[in-house]
Amino acid sequence: MSIRILLIAVFIILLGAGIVLCYMGYTKRKKPMTIAGVIGSLVMLLGLICVPMSVYTVDTGEVAVVKFLGQANNVRYAGTYFDFWITNTFQKYDTKTQTIQINTATYSSDAQTMDIQMTVQYKIMPDHAIKIAEQYGSLEALQSRIESVAIEKAKATLSSYKAMNIIADRASMSPLVEEAIKKAIDEKFYVDIQTVAMTNIDFSDAFEKAVEDKMIAEQQQLKANYENETKIAKAKADAEAKLVQAEAEAKANDLLEKSLTDKILRQLYIEKWDGKLPSTVAGEAATMLIPAAQSADSNTPSQNTTP
Repeated sequence: MSIRILLIAVFIILLGAGIVLCYMGYTKRKKPMTIAGVIGSLVMLLGLICVPMSVYTVDTGEVAVVKFLGQANNVRYAGTYFDFWITNTFQKYDTKTQTIQINTATYSSDAQTMDIQMTVQYKIMPDHAIKIAEQYGSLEALQSRIESVAIEKAKATLSSYKAMNIIADRASMSPLVEEAIKKAIDEKFYVDIQTVAMTNIDFSDAFEKAVEDKMIAEQQQLKANYENETKIAKAKADAEAKLVQAEAEAKANDLLEKSLTDKILRQLYIEKWDGKLPSTVAGEAATMLIPAAQSADSNTPSQNTTP
């Protein structure tokens, strides 16, 4: 566009200079211009007008469809071109990534309403610019059609899931919607879908509150179950520990009982005896066992005495 403006400015300057020179020549001669001079001036004037208007510039990131007398017959890519402006016109299309922001409402399979926000990014296929011009006319019309299909497929996809499943697995909804839209918007739209992203899924306040209450109740139940299981496990562990301890004590007592021979019992008795005899002995034929220990004054061993 800048080159075209520059050329127009140059030709306007030349046109002005030519008019001034013609006027100065006329005033000097004081004679009217000849027919040839008039025709030449008109041709020059027409050329000065047509040439700048016939220069077209296509910027990087654009593609232009050239229409000859209204019929699309050629495609121009980035560059500068000369096409006679009276018969040829340029219709430009942006080939960079386009973004559509979509806000709509839909339903889940269990009839819960939700508002969704979605972003669709696409790029047109430059090689099919003529078909886009013939079938859609403008990029705005093409984008409107893409938006309609995207909304339809998003609604169809989400309506096959229950609201609780959508809430529980929001992250998986975006790829499913993207796949459905890409299948629907194929090569017949002459665009390449770059990405489809579900940016928000919003249910009604009442439903969101019900879901929140349910989740709180489930968490409380899980906590109660965990605490109960912990108590049961601790009681079981305590019972097992006591059983192990009892078994160990019983085993120890059994071993001790088997190991207590008469000799060991006599030795234990001696170790515990204070050396004093009992003052009385019950029974008519009572027998006392006096440990076989030596007294402090004599080497004579103790004897069993029967009163």
